[in-house]
Amino acid sequence: MDKLSRPNKGDRGSNLKRKKTLVAYSFILPSLTGFFVFTFVPIIFSLILAFCQWDSGNPIQFVGLKNFFYMFLKDKSFWISLKNTIYYTAVTVPLTMAIALFLAILMNKPLKGRVFFRSVLFFPYVASLVAIAVVWMALFNPEIGPVNSILRALGVVNPPRWAASTTWAMPTIIGLTVWKGMGYYMIVYLAALQGISKDLYEAAALDGANRWQQFLNVTWPGITPTTFYILMMLMVTTFKSYDIMYITTQGGPGESTKVLAYHIFNQAFVNSKFGYASAVSMILLVIILSVTLLQFKFEKKFTSNI
Repeated sequence: MDKLSRPNKGDRGSNLKRKKTLVAYSFILPSLTGFFVFTFVPIIFSLILAFCQWDSGNPIQFVGLKNFFYMFLKDKSFWISLKNTIYYTAVTVPLTMAIALFLAILMNKPLKGRVFFRSVLFFPYVASLVAIAVVWMALFNPEIGPVNSILRALGVVNPPRWAASTTWAMPTIIGLTVWKGMGYYMIVYLAALQGISKDLYEAAALDGANRWQQFLNVTWPGITPTTFYILMMLMVTTFKSYDIMYITTQGGPGESTKVLAYHIFNQAFVNSKFGYASAVSMILLVIILSVTLLQFKFEKKFTSNI
């Protein structure tokens, strides 16, 4: 009778497993709840709202594909914003990666004071975006900024007007974005470089490989996974970026720095066209998702050939 009343080892094991599972779910539940409430539900609501008309004051009206027809056929600002977004991303991403990799290689060498320089280069990333933007715009002030003062001292009669010019406004914003983010990606690259065995460099040197050959055959294969991670993060970040434009140029002068995310912000919170803004956001989502899937596909093919 005592033997029948005692739980066997299988029951005790299943109870212990159940307790561990409940503990694991208790740790996941807060984050899962936050994701469901603040991310998943808004995405579904935006998807539904993309086919509706709503100004937050009147009832939601279903309009079918009207928002998308207006977007592609009548909204010139959409096409300007899309072109600016592609331009902004196509220049910012490779420039940030190249500078970050160069700085990481430099900071990986046994230089005197490299810890100080790492901190200085990383500081813009952790500093307030507003403070960084104010400093950058002051540096490139077309009238009294030190950059144009130096150019005039060098003999440039009419230096660029930077953020006040439709031609130079986007390059100015790109420079600010690169300065803001390069320190973080430098640290990521630095961690990858320090994970490469020095024996590989010694073996390559014994085989007669020069610096460039060592970089192509040792360094680059070693940092390829990190490079694809940085590429993916930068692409997503730049495609959905609007805060820098909001703080500095408000999409101007004209529409020279208006990107898709800023166009969505204006349509939703300035013009109260939440349905149309949701439709544009769905297009942006499709673009980001397509680019991300292409990156993953390209990464698999590239890494399989290394």
